[in-house]
Amino acid sequence: MPEFIDTLDDLERDRYQKVLRLRARGVNPYPLRSKRTHPLADLRALHERGEDPGEVTVVGRITANRWTGKITFVDIRDGTGRMQLFLRQDNLGEETYKHFLKDYDLGDFVQATGTLFVTKAGELTVTVADIQMLSKAVAPMPEKFHGLTDKETRYRQRYLDLMVNEEVRAVFRARQRVLTAMRAYLDRNGFIEVETPALQPLYGGALAKPFTTYHNELERNLYLRIADELYLKRLLVGMFERVYEISKDFRNEGVDATHLPEFTMMECYQAFGDLSDMMKVVEDIFVECAMAAQGKLQITYGEHEVDLTPPFARVAMRDAILEKTGIDIYVDDSFETLNARIEEKNLRVEPQMNWGKLVEKVFSTYVEPTLIAPTFVIDFPTEISPFAKKKPGDARVAERFEIYVAGAEYGNAFTELNDPEDQWQRFMEQQTNRARGDAEAQQMDDDYVQALKHGLPPTGGLGMGVDRLTMLLTNQHSIRDVVLYPQLRN
Repeated sequence: MPEFIDTLDDLERDRYQKVLRLRARGVNPYPLRSKRTHPLADLRALHERGEDPGEVTVVGRITANRWTGKITFVDIRDGTGRMQLFLRQDNLGEETYKHFLKDYDLGDFVQATGTLFVTKAGELTVTVADIQMLSKAVAPMPEKFHGLTDKETRYRQRYLDLMVNEEVRAVFRARQRVLTAMRAYLDRNGFIEVETPALQPLYGGALAKPFTTYHNELERNLYLRIADELYLKRLLVGMFERVYEISKDFRNEGVDATHLPEFTMMECYQAFGDLSDMMKVVEDIFVECAMAAQGKLQITYGEHEVDLTPPFARVAMRDAILEKTGIDIYVDDSFETLNARIEEKNLRVEPQMNWGKLVEKVFSTYVEPTLIAPTFVIDFPTEISPFAKKKPGDARVAERFEIYVAGAEYGNAFTELNDPEDQWQRFMEQQTNRARGDAEAQQMDDDYVQALKHGLPPTGGLGMGVDRLTMLLTNQHSIRDVVLYPQLRN
């Protein structure tokens, strides 16, 4: 059987010898307990207020050292900031100081006790009277403390990315502030946070391919949810008026700059609400989250300066497509005529199965990239909106909007369909699409139709991608940069 040391490279073996030396001196390189009187940021705040904390004990990872004979300056970092340590042989004793120089490395976690002073260079520093090892790092830190440049390593070994890149840690702190602000807004406005199944006997609530698994005891297939929608709306049938869930959803689809198979979604539903109510919710959430992440509503995203101050612009999908392509989808309102018009105008659009999907593809190709200021796009084709009410006076389109900012979509909302007969018919149409080869078409959900038979109140519903919103508010251009552990190819 191999020994642990056999798994180490040369540099790691050298560091492991230091572990053995520490143990030989009776020092545990991984002690059970640690002590800290102040996080490093708190010490700086005390100093700035002119307060003397007296003797302090600080902890952190060694990130830099500068040795000159009998004195050494060391930088440590904890989760709140950086602090310089001043180690002098006369203070520590010759033996302790010698062991520090020999056995302590960059990357080690240490505990240091001493008092504060300010160097001639103006650096707040702890004069160390005692230093202890808290965790000996056998593997070295990346060579350049100020950053990993290899993207693949950053994602696969996120701990190294976080260790050496402060700006990356700042992105994920901002993500948490976004989540906290979103929850606080919904809680404050009477929405109840709930939990619905991640494993579902039927998947639904979105047009997407699911992940399938098998339950041995129940002897049946189950699906990882692609959306929370249908379970959340059942709760409104059960007399909750406002509910929301922030959860992981899963879609067995492609991976690109804005899509991952596992992602975080917020969905909320408001009884006795409609599309206009959901627009207000979207505007409010953008404001709350932008202030939490950036402290302002004027943000930079790539080359764009974006103002998130409400009210947001509103445009019908028909008008937006007409302006950018010259095609009137209400004139070319069949698959055949729209397809012919696209060919006539030499537009490059991927083949689609029906009129609604073709409209959507024209929009996403020629309009979506141009929507920089926050914009609600309304009146989506009913064919691709199976859970939205039809627009009064025009059954071709539904009471649905998506919110676009900086050329990307950040949320999707409906005036929810609550007519059980209409919903049943929509499910049947989806079955037809599935039979024609549409792998993303909805399955028939008889239990959901049964729930609607008992009465779903007029309802407004909204889904927002938390990952994409974080991308926008932290100026990140890959979803992998706002997800701690993104799925990657082998």
